[in-house]
Amino acid sequence: MELTGKKIILGLTGGIACYKSAEFLREMIRAGASVNVVMTQNATQFITPMTMQALSGNPVYVSQWDEPITNALAHIHITRDADAFVVAPCTANFMAKLANGIADDLLSSLSLARPRHLPFMVAPAMNVEMWQNPATQRNLAQLREDGIGVLGPASGAQACGDVGMGRMLEPLELLQEVVAALQPKSLAGKRVLITAGPTFEPIDPVRGITNLSSGKMGYALARAAREAGAEVLLVSGPTALATPYGITRIDVQTAQQMYDTVMGNVSDQDIFIAVAAVADWRVANASTQKMKKSEKGDAPQLQFAQNPDILASVAALKKRPYCVGFAAESEDLLKHAEAKRKSKNIPLLVGNIGHETFGKDENTLVLFDDKGHVELPRSDKQDLARQLIANVAKRLT
Repeated sequence: MELTGKKIILGLTGGIACYKSAEFLREMIRAGASVNVVMTQNATQFITPMTMQALSGNPVYVSQWDEPITNALAHIHITRDADAFVVAPCTANFMAKLANGIADDLLSSLSLARPRHLPFMVAPAMNVEMWQNPATQRNLAQLREDGIGVLGPASGAQACGDVGMGRMLEPLELLQEVVAALQPKSLAGKRVLITAGPTFEPIDPVRGITNLSSGKMGYALARAAREAGAEVLLVSGPTALATPYGITRIDVQTAQQMYDTVMGNVSDQDIFIAVAAVADWRVANASTQKMKKSEKGDAPQLQFAQNPDILASVAALKKRPYCVGFAAESEDLLKHAEAKRKSKNIPLLVGNIGHETFGKDENTLVLFDDKGHVELPRSDKQDLARQLIANVAKRLT
């Protein structure tokens, strides 16, 4: 679990988004965290301390004079052994307190007295007009200058009926941000381009040729690279996966579209990771209309043309990024993967067996370089993605 053994402080301020905080709390606990909740008096008007205590299994703090607090210096001690501190929701009023160093209740006092090394994040939640107000934007700039992580907000329908920026991020997005805050920033300042998923080559307007890739490994790597501090561009074939928070995604369908998108964006990238299962061939005589069955039962005669080799093209650039390829084989992985690495002229290739990874949540990876190969034992794809990103980061130093 991603937060096993971690202690998180969750602060709630007075907003309707407190209902999301309950689910956010549950997600952190599912991820293995121990969570202590601190609420402002206003927050208790939207959700009760008893609810948050039942969900967390820990006492909930509202005032520094509360009975569960055994000393008068709670505003100093509660955060001392924490691994992360997040305020969600964070109202415009609380943003103003943080920006100006005001400590007039337990939560604001905790925020001001927190250890400097403690990752501290806020998830703004407010009406669109409040968010756009110049005072709020000045406070936002100050929070960022002070090193406070600002998570969101998102745009959409609001409880008041307005539509626009100000919605608090969803619980799973907040969870990803807490996990990311606790990861080493081994790729800070780097730009990473990743391809993911299958491609789809049309036969006619309703049929096509594709493969069993789910995109899970590529999306896990995109998330892991961002957790490591990189700016990530994800070029994705057709998948049903949600875009990891904070990542720019460009959707494509065919291999040619993926090639054009990659070649149009790769020039300023530091790392290129080609995870997508790209079709080697396309249908050269694809029909513009749906093909009808012949009365004689004759099958259509399809003609194939070779698609451009994306990884080889990037590797051949005069000024190329650090290139990482993927090879999904059905047999003799060691032989075929090493041959592919050499033919593509890349420093690192990651091999796996196709039927053991496509559509699954776990995988086994074998890393090939000019010194030989090493296996990353079977594990959750997100865990493997973090291991691979850490391996790539070491190779860049």
